[in-house]
Amino acid sequence: MDRRSFVAGTAAFVTAGPVFAQEPFPSHAITIINAFPPGGVNDIVTRPFALALEPIIKQPCVIETKAGAGGQVGAQVGANAKPDGYTLLSHNNGISGYEEVDKLFGRQPKTTRADFIPLARLVADPVLVVVNEQQPYKTLKDLIDDAKKRPEAIIYSSGGLYGATHLPVALFEKVTGIPKLRHLPTNGGGPAVTALLGNNAQMSTQTVSATLQHIKAGKLRALASFGGKRSKALPDVPTLKELGYDVEYYLWVGIFAPKATPANIVVSLNGAIDKAANSDLFKTAITNAGLETDYLNAAAFAKFWEDDAKRSDEAVKLIGRVQG
Repeated sequence: MDRRSFVAGTAAFVTAGPVFAQEPFPSHAITIINAFPPGGVNDIVTRPFALALEPIIKQPCVIETKAGAGGQVGAQVGANAKPDGYTLLSHNNGISGYEEVDKLFGRQPKTTRADFIPLARLVADPVLVVVNEQQPYKTLKDLIDDAKKRPEAIIYSSGGLYGATHLPVALFEKVTGIPKLRHLPTNGGGPAVTALLGNNAQMSTQTVSATLQHIKAGKLRALASFGGKRSKALPDVPTLKELGYDVEYYLWVGIFAPKATPANIVVSLNGAIDKAANSDLFKTAITNAGLETDYLNAAAFAKFWEDDAKRSDEAVKLIGRVQG
């Protein structure tokens, strides 16, 4: 071989370089950002989900809690994560309203719905209209009639401004024609229920799982459900739609990936999540927690989220600017 042939051959080898097989996904641990404090619905749902996902992806699933600002801290961490499929976000319907609230106050939105790829809805806990048992209301009509007679006399508690238990009240007021209820915002779902149990608030819109034990103990009374169908745990409680009010609302928990996550990785995640969410391990844990599994795959969740976000935006606009 002459010198020119040797140089040409060497150049071709260097240009081509070594060929590596694409790294299989996942090849190491996946982190799931939990945007809410331990003990809440997100935490209760995310932990058994992670355990169910591990044997399917054959990698550890690490839960990292990033709570604060009503879930906005976790949402920002999830939105800014590297879009490689190794950092996912567990969040609830609060994620739908952040952009509209920021716009309401003239702020640049920190996150928008476009920052996320919806992968699955794991649960959807119907919200109830509940009252303290010391109150005279035996039916929803009793509550509505009194609220119309006494504007702003009835106090309702929520877990905080523009949160998952504040927004449904705005929708409730709209469809029933109630002039105004008086708001008692607290620092979370737990304190809101405590305020209701102590009769510091006469009414609240809380989930089935958050109130079921108190309803069964006779401390709270459920008048109606925001669910599309009656709760299995409370079959005697009518839905608002049954009573003639066209409104539906849930506190749901979903799994998201950052935008720009490659399509092939999204497909892989969708398949694994589908198996985990339908596993006996996950279903049993959710049932034991007093929740109902209401799983939606990626396509169905994307459509649901679009519709749910419209409800959320409407509720924010109905509430208007309220200083905390």
